[in-house]
Amino acid sequence: MLDLSNMRTSLKDHYDLDPSVDLAEATRDIYDRMDRVVSPPDWAIFAPYVVAINQLKKELGAVILAHNYMTPEIYHGIADFVGDSLQLAIKATEVENDIIVQCGVHFMAETSKILNPSKTVLIPDLTAGCSLAESITAEGVAQLRAKYPGAPVVSYVNTTAEVKAASDICCTSANALQIVEAMEGDTVIMTPDQYLAQNVANQSTKKVVYWPGSCMVHELYTAEDIRAYREGHPGVAVIAHPECTPDVVAEADYTGSTSGIVGWVQEHHPKEAMLVTECSMASNIADELPDVTFSKPCNICPHMKKITLEKVLWSLHTMSAQVEVEEETATKARVAIERMIDLSRKLGV
Repeated sequence: MLDLSNMRTSLKDHYDLDPSVDLAEATRDIYDRMDRVVSPPDWAIFAPYVVAINQLKKELGAVILAHNYMTPEIYHGIADFVGDSLQLAIKATEVENDIIVQCGVHFMAETSKILNPSKTVLIPDLTAGCSLAESITAEGVAQLRAKYPGAPVVSYVNTTAEVKAASDICCTSANALQIVEAMEGDTVIMTPDQYLAQNVANQSTKKVVYWPGSCMVHELYTAEDIRAYREGHPGVAVIAHPECTPDVVAEADYTGSTSGIVGWVQEHHPKEAMLVTECSMASNIADELPDVTFSKPCNICPHMKKITLEKVLWSLHTMSAQVEVEEETATKARVAIERMIDLSRKLGV
């Protein structure tokens, strides 16, 4: 557990982190990417951290990978690459930097470490977990294999290294259907997201059986919520993540991964859009789409929000919160991840 008081005192001994209007103005080019959703006073608070982090990562030769659910000051202010789980997994295999800072949750940092065993992988808060990853263990995978002998196991990247190691191949929400369809046999096991599995099953020629896990953000949405919102906002475009229930997906105008959601809104430019996913998604694309009104409500992932600018700076400053994966587990998990990446490229997903 981070000692936040000690961390803040130590950082201020090494960096000038007081709110600064001058630094806010000097970093106007960065702020312009988020000025629709971040107020000038807030940017004066964030700017000293952004400047310090960008300078430090340059000195250390570090690269920052940030998920689409990061807050705007991270997403636009310090990230070198942003994307969904699949995009970040692929990017982790391509970066030449010896230090990777993963702005996301723990399983994402594990994935980067698995794909880069000789590199240093940092996650600014080791307690940034995931309700999906915590919902299943390798023993759970073994139970499913025993119940459906011979069926291939497709595990969502939102899983621990141990679960990936016990699986045949990984998938993300961007490629789940294509991965399942490419598996041999009539039955495919999917873990751990029951709703992603059900949504895939509704489109697949395979029998899809699944583990009863779910995302604490996406499971909160209901079809009734969507219908009620449409009544008050005629013409709103509803874009849902496939971790939502099938009833919610049925109400949506488009369903896709976080990268798919971004692409759909960029292409279609709806007058009003409701993104049925984590709150930061809309914030991160709001400035580049000034003609689109992004509607509420949305749900916040408390795990993603554990990643902050000050924790990123502290992690880089101290080279702390390094992620390690036991070698045998990493070797097996790497096979499942690389199979996903290779098959995704082959299928053009």
